[in-house]
Amino acid sequence: MLSDFSVDPQSGIHKKQPIKLATTKNFDKHRRIVVIKQSIQLTISTCILALTCYVGNVFGHGKVSLEDDICVRMAGGNMVHLSTYQPQLDLNGQYCTEIPTEGETYLVVDLLDSALRNMPVSLKVFRGSSENGETVAQLNADYYSDGVINGVGKLDKGLYSVVVTAEGIPPLSYHYQLRVAMLDYGKVARSLLGPVIVILILSWITYRFLQSKRIRFPFNLRK
Repeated sequence: MLSDFSVDPQSGIHKKQPIKLATTKNFDKHRRIVVIKQSIQLTISTCILALTCYVGNVFGHGKVSLEDDICVRMAGGNMVHLSTYQPQLDLNGQYCTEIPTEGETYLVVDLLDSALRNMPVSLKVFRGSSENGETVAQLNADYYSDGVINGVGKLDKGLYSVVVTAEGIPPLSYHYQLRVAMLDYGKVARSLLGPVIVILILSWITYRFLQSKRIRFPFNLRK
């Protein structure tokens, strides 16, 4: 315990006055509060990061193998690939069937197999899932020797269908359903359930670890 000197005004004698240090109990309580705050901050930050990554994966269209690419369709042993773009929103953004906002949307269909480049191929975009829905964009059957079909249409919020038809023998049809400005929050919640549980478990383990005596502070006040 440290002491300081003071003068008694009556006797003029110098007396030692004890200076009280923070007790170990108060220090431990403060440390627990700090650890809890750090654990909460870690959990919140990780959840935000997971949500951000999920939304990016929903809308974004990264580089993956054809087997794992949700934008690839196969029929008759031949494959096509769909990409959608909204340059007015993001010049570099590439999407698939989940389109972030309504407005002018560019569709690009890649004919991945050479056989499709040697037969007439048509493209049709219509509202809803029934072919009787209102046609939004349509390209008549034609040959695409470079394997790329480009189309553009103004899409409002809602569901749309894209049908690519290769007029071979027999005809080959490839179907896509577009969701425009319709983030599926139920799907988001279900997809995040597993990661959130893992995050909570890891946060609890981190909290218990930080509380344990394995963490040694530079100054041990108990000594």
